[in-house]
Amino acid sequence: MSDETIISTQSREGPAPSQNFIHEFIAEDIAPGGRFAGMQVHTRFPPEPNGYLHIGHCKALIIDFGSAEKFGGICNLRMDDTNPAKEDTEYVDAIQEDIHWLGFDWGDRFFYGSDYFEKTYELAVGLIKKGLAYVCELTPEQFREYRGDVTTPARSPWRDRPIEESLDLFERMKNGEFPEGRYTLRAKIDLESGNFNMRDPVLYRIRYIEHHRQGTKWCIFPMYDFAHPIQDALEGITHSLCSLEYEAHRPLYDWVIQNTDVPSKPRQIEFARLGINYTVMSKRKLRKLVEEDYVSGWDDPRMPTLCGLRRRGYTPVSIRNFCDRIGVAKATSTVEYAFLEHCLREDLNEHAQRAMAVLHPIKLTITNYPEGQSETLEVENNPNDPGTGTRTVSFSRHLYLESDDFLETPVPKYKRLFPGGPECRLKGAYLITCTGCVKDEAGNVVEVLAEYDPLSRGGDPADGRKVKGATLHWVEAATAVDAQVRLYDNLFTDPDPDAGDKNFLDCLNPNSLEVLEGCKLEASLADAQAPAHYQFLRLGYFCVDSKDSKPGALVFNRAVSLKDSFKPGK
Repeated sequence: MSDETIISTQSREGPAPSQNFIHEFIAEDIAPGGRFAGMQVHTRFPPEPNGYLHIGHCKALIIDFGSAEKFGGICNLRMDDTNPAKEDTEYVDAIQEDIHWLGFDWGDRFFYGSDYFEKTYELAVGLIKKGLAYVCELTPEQFREYRGDVTTPARSPWRDRPIEESLDLFERMKNGEFPEGRYTLRAKIDLESGNFNMRDPVLYRIRYIEHHRQGTKWCIFPMYDFAHPIQDALEGITHSLCSLEYEAHRPLYDWVIQNTDVPSKPRQIEFARLGINYTVMSKRKLRKLVEEDYVSGWDDPRMPTLCGLRRRGYTPVSIRNFCDRIGVAKATSTVEYAFLEHCLREDLNEHAQRAMAVLHPIKLTITNYPEGQSETLEVENNPNDPGTGTRTVSFSRHLYLESDDFLETPVPKYKRLFPGGPECRLKGAYLITCTGCVKDEAGNVVEVLAEYDPLSRGGDPADGRKVKGATLHWVEAATAVDAQVRLYDNLFTDPDPDAGDKNFLDCLNPNSLEVLEGCKLEASLADAQAPAHYQFLRLGYFCVDSKDSKPGALVFNRAVSLKDSFKPGK
């Protein structure tokens, strides 16, 4: 992957040259002589409100909203609530929040699929009157038995049911006179079709279940393949952009549009779904992780949900760049999670404020620094953005240091602190030399001792002498702020936990979360609030946890480490 693959989804001066096949199709359609010549591009994003949006949905919504934006068009937000089994207003609210967070808006074009239940029913009645739909009595078992195969046509003994009889039964189905499974409404298309989706597909089924908006008004519900094209047409959608699994359903989409009395004729275009390694995208599996307490909720920072990624520290810019740069394709592929992290690093490297934090603290005493004395030092907030200015940090005799920055008996090539070792820099402060350590009764090191060079303030000595030791971050003990820090890793140990006969739960990473207590942060972070991001020097990029962090009880999540494992062009 290289920067040359970036796909622009924004244009204020009119559409840029098309850079993916969807944009090419749209450009052709709106050109003079095209099927939508002179019309405004109109797309829609139709999530099902039975779970939270995840990174896979994000690609779809960026294609939907971004394509409309590119061509100066508009995009509707439509909740696909035609299947009421697991729908909830909680998910509706969360979906809207996620889309706004990414920077998209639908204006006053917010709809529900259930808004069209009455009209969809009327159009189904119209198909029956045209002799293009009939009420069928096959049980689910018989339906499978009569489905046929590639050499055998499907069968239905109810295909020639009289129109008046189907009209009567369909109305009685709507009125709740029959049990679930007793009847279905099927389209009369082609029982010999090589595309099994066209072998008289079911259009309506009976379901006695309360709908989150319609209550118990309806006991028959349209199938998605019937409802979706009707909803698109009623809203005046020009381009219905769908994931690749709907490619085989496109003939049915077009059949519904051609044979129902709808006001417009949208075009369906399919693209490959987004796959990322070390995760799962199935809402059923994500729901299982939540409901069986494998994670703390839909917004657990290890989840691929947008609310989880947001809580972990991902930014809208990083996610939009990720989706743009992987491109739009027809072939299904899997993208490295490391590339998503790479996009986050790029954004935070430019914009995150720097700070010092010690996650595994050990006391450092500078023995030749006067007891009771302290001073303030000016350090940059972000060297990549001079406009962020500087901040002050306090320095004195007693500091905190990372425990692995000291070894009493060093290993080869160890360039940090050890007795008799080289000078090391304290970031933004002084050069120090380790002189020894203090141990407890069990022989554990509890304090590192060192001396400083008073003439080396700023950590960059004026005499130009070279320092062989490392540059170390630190926090003054007297003003340090305590915090809990959470370190996250991949939720799964297997790069493809969905593959084959694997039970994805068997692939869960037992070390996906490490919680560190008693971490020491510089005083400037005492009032840090979500969604603030910081680069903790030498440690990674962190953000304030939006749910659990409180004044006096700070919680930080590691969004991503400093080390970048993604290799461009890999």
